[in-house]
Formats: sequence, C-alpha cells, structure tokens
Amino acid sequence: MTSEVHLARVVDEFREHSYPAARQDLVDSCDGTTVLFADGDADLGDLVADIDQERFESAEDSFAALQNVLPIEALGEPRQSDGDA
Repeated sequence: MTSEVHLARVVDEFREHSYPAARQDLVDSCDGTTVLFADGDADLGDLVADIDQERFESAEDSFAALQNVLPIEALGEPRQSDGDA
C-alpha cells in the first residue's frame, strides 16, 4: 500500500488486498499507511484494528466497516453544517 492516501481513495487501497480477508491480515497490510482526513490524519492499520468485524468479503465491505470507526476529523470541515440555513 502507499504511504499516504486520502479517505476518498481508501477503497482503492483495500482493493489491492485479496478477499475474503481476516481483519488482522488487513491490519498488517494497512499498517504504516496514513489516511488523510479533512482535518487531520490517522494510521489506516490502527483504524482497521478498531473494527469489530473479524472478516471482510470485499474491499467495499472493508470500507463500509471502516466508516463506523472514523474519528470526527474525517467527516468534514470543522463546524461545517449540512443543515438548513
């Protein structure tokens, strides 16, 4: 995997792995890759380690599970609202 990747491209990084895959195999594969957020970054291997799911069927499955453990910094610009004005 590359050393840095934007959050929007993480699924492409996951596609480099073969599936089905155990979580620990994906953790080992992603360790040392920095995922860049709107406001900050984190180690992709650490994020995958936080996922409760033990096995992934596809890159898309992995990415969907990853979205449940992302920190608030990954979600957008600070103090930005999607609500009505």
